[in-house]
Amino acid sequence: MGALFIRDARLGLRAGGGALVGILFFLAVIAVVPFGVGPDLKLLARIGSAMLWIGALLATLLGLDRLFQADREDGSLDLLIMASERHMLALTILVKCIAHWTVSVLPLVVAAPLLGLFMNMEPAAIVATTLTLLVGTPAITLIGAVGAAVAVSLPRGGLLVSVIVLPLTIPVLIFGVSASYGAIEDPAPFLAPFLILSAITLFFAVLGPWAAAAALKSSAD
Repeated sequence: MGALFIRDARLGLRAGGGALVGILFFLAVIAVVPFGVGPDLKLLARIGSAMLWIGALLATLLGLDRLFQADREDGSLDLLIMASERHMLALTILVKCIAHWTVSVLPLVVAAPLLGLFMNMEPAAIVATTLTLLVGTPAITLIGAVGAAVAVSLPRGGLLVSVIVLPLTIPVLIFGVSASYGAIEDPAPFLAPFLILSAITLFFAVLGPWAAAAALKSSAD
């Protein structure tokens, strides 16, 4: 599993720029916001957490179609499916999701504080948003693994992956933004939506690999 993690991490770094493409897209989304809403610093600070979450969500969706694509192109995906029972295949998919998140999504979380300053956010809001992104973005990757497994056999499945995954990530977005706002808005709670966000990630850490393994088995048949 360690060798699989290292292999997928290297493939993620080589395939289309991986983390660099995601960060540039994340930066582009945040950079155009002031041009759309105007130079109102209070307004930018108020919507900053939501924009960081939306930008991270869209940037994460960019690379999900590559989660199994390289394995399918070189034939290793068929070998993994044939050599593994479903529970072992689910564990393999979980490791691949962790590698993908580490290479493609973790840099977005690291870049979030700098972009939060760009949005004139308060320090507490930046810390809270970064923490929610750290906890919530793995759920997006795990959900995306199911969509990538469904669309892996299609020649142009990238758009289909986004269409499948985006509606399922709405709860993650809602509770992530709610927890971020709860850190700076006095009546709004932080802990409750943050714990729900953590529970969503843990839920998909169990369900996502199993569902993706079933989808890959079905596509192989």
